[in-house]
Amino acid sequence: MSKSLIIVESPAKAKTINKFLGSGYLVKASFGHIKDLPKSRLGVDLENDFKPQYEIIKGKKKIVTELKKAARAAYKSGGNVYLAQDPDREGEAIAWHIAEEVNGKSGHVYRVLFHEITKNAVKEAMANPLPLDKKKYDAQIARRILDRLVGYKVSPILWEKVKRGLSAGRVQSVALRILCEREKAIKAFVSEEYWTITGEFSGHLPPPFKAKLFKINEKKAALKSRDEAYAVLEDLKGQGFSITDIEKKKTQKNPYPPFITSTLQQDASRRLRFTVKKTMMIAQQLYEGVELGGKGSVGLITYMRTDSTRLSPYAVEEARRFIKTKFGEDFLPSRPRVFKNKKTAQDAHEAIRPASLDCHPEAVKPFLTSDQYRLYVLIWNRFLACQMKQAIFDQTRIIIEGDGKSSVKYIFQATGSIMVFPGFTILYSEEKEEGRSAKDEETLPPLNAKDNIKAKDIIPQQHFTQPPPRYSESTLVKELEERGIGRPSTYAAILGTLQAREY
Repeated sequence: MSKSLIIVESPAKAKTINKFLGSGYLVKASFGHIKDLPKSRLGVDLENDFKPQYEIIKGKKKIVTELKKAARAAYKSGGNVYLAQDPDREGEAIAWHIAEEVNGKSGHVYRVLFHEITKNAVKEAMANPLPLDKKKYDAQIARRILDRLVGYKVSPILWEKVKRGLSAGRVQSVALRILCEREKAIKAFVSEEYWTITGEFSGHLPPPFKAKLFKINEKKAALKSRDEAYAVLEDLKGQGFSITDIEKKKTQKNPYPPFITSTLQQDASRRLRFTVKKTMMIAQQLYEGVELGGKGSVGLITYMRTDSTRLSPYAVEEARRFIKTKFGEDFLPSRPRVFKNKKTAQDAHEAIRPASLDCHPEAVKPFLTSDQYRLYVLIWNRFLACQMKQAIFDQTRIIIEGDGKSSVKYIFQATGSIMVFPGFTILYSEEKEEGRSAKDEETLPPLNAKDNIKAKDIIPQQHFTQPPPRYSESTLVKELEERGIGRPSTYAAILGTLQAREY
């Protein structure tokens, strides 16, 4: 009986896949890369088209020997070798290097891509093996060579001019420059004083409400000093106010797209206070498989290194059925939502989502660590929310006018909104997404245009302009992505190095 060999990156993934495929396959792990450029020299032939000089990584020779032995046994039994590393450029490079060592020219070495570690996905991938993708491999080599050239050529300058132990990197150094430019802007910032004025008003019916001064004689209110602010107070003292305009309209808030790598990193940082490195580590665990009691090891999410908001038709239909059953038809839009990718997206893999809605967070919670559960809930909620209806608000804007003793017109504005229909926000609230604490909107009483209202108090408040904030991991990832610097899959390593070097 033939027995084929499947080689993956990690033992966790090997265990999960082995359970799905049974005795006809032997699944072994390479424990990541088996080859790399040498540590002790440049390892790039500058005189020969930048040819890389890869070698077996120190400590990996035993693993390579075991993989070769297993491959020979597979060929001898009439089986094949399947390389099932992660479905990205890095995974392709690992697969290519393994193929070189296990007789990749034999015609019995194939590439399989698991976008999610579920039984159906694994079996479908095994039924449709592919050749190795040289273009993807070459792209990874080019990036690795550039990393090496920048690191080996620039780092010695840092050792000489700054101190030993520092390093430069193709993306890392650009990220460091962004941090330095922000720090220069903070140090150069000169704070300026300004004042705001808030009126506390009451109409014919409660409750009282607040409105801010925003125009003086049709020009934006710009009060630079205490004297200017208190001159306004004196001018308004004892004067009457009336409502000149009330604008009411319904507004809608659309759901956010499903997670890609960078938005997952940013949201986990804001909501869960996870570092980028921690987010990717936990996402990898959820992707590779978690032991779920009697079900064994199950992959809970799709591949977590992606720049695409695309969702499979099956996943969308599964979400729509779940929403209809759990929340009712009122929360289900008439058609599935489709989100546009950025022009720079490679679109190799679909968005990050639960691998199956059969694994509800509460059902799998007993088998997850606290951090695994929290990240899984975040991914679950964002995925379902992206296929729900908009949130609808009744928004009111009230314009209040007061004439000063000097005949200057002072215009105040009050805004308030009431949620009419929660839509997707029952799962994924805007306030949390934007990193703000929940804050109640101003509650406005029943009012009509031309109503006279009373000013209970006029309150001045001093402020000072603030310098731009220092970057957090979340905001630095966002900045790198917006500038097209690096790839989301490398952000964790870049940020980790910047912090490890104490830059």
